[in-house]
Amino acid sequence: QVHVAESGGGLVQPGDSLKLSCAASGASLDSYAIGWFRQAPGKEREGVACLVISDGTRAYGDSMRGRFTISRDGAKNTVHLQMTSLRPDDTAVYYCAAIYTLSAYVCVNRGENHLDSWGQGTQVTVSQ
Repeated sequence: QVHVAESGGGLVQPGDSLKLSCAASGASLDSYAIGWFRQAPGKEREGVACLVISDGTRAYGDSMRGRFTISRDGAKNTVHLQMTSLRPDDTAVYYCAAIYTLSAYVCVNRGENHLDSWGQGTQVTVSQ
């Protein structure tokens, strides 16, 4: 089983940038995509970005495209989420997950699945 752990959340101002990191360990990632998801208070969880480990394909949620970039540090099995031009409505708990799929599109639209592994989440707050 793959284990993931997030880091890098915090409090930033509107317009700022922030980088989140997801460290994966345990089983091989060859059949997984690493995804970022977020959940704001009172809202459903939404897919932010996903990266398929085996071939590097990426997918983004509609409201994040152009502002967020997902990348991989292959040597360390770490996936980063670089967020720019942050807005107050980006405030949420951000979760990293190892999604058992080879489709970035399936990953970013994933619902609950027992084959996936989730981190504990990291809070991102965008406020003056």
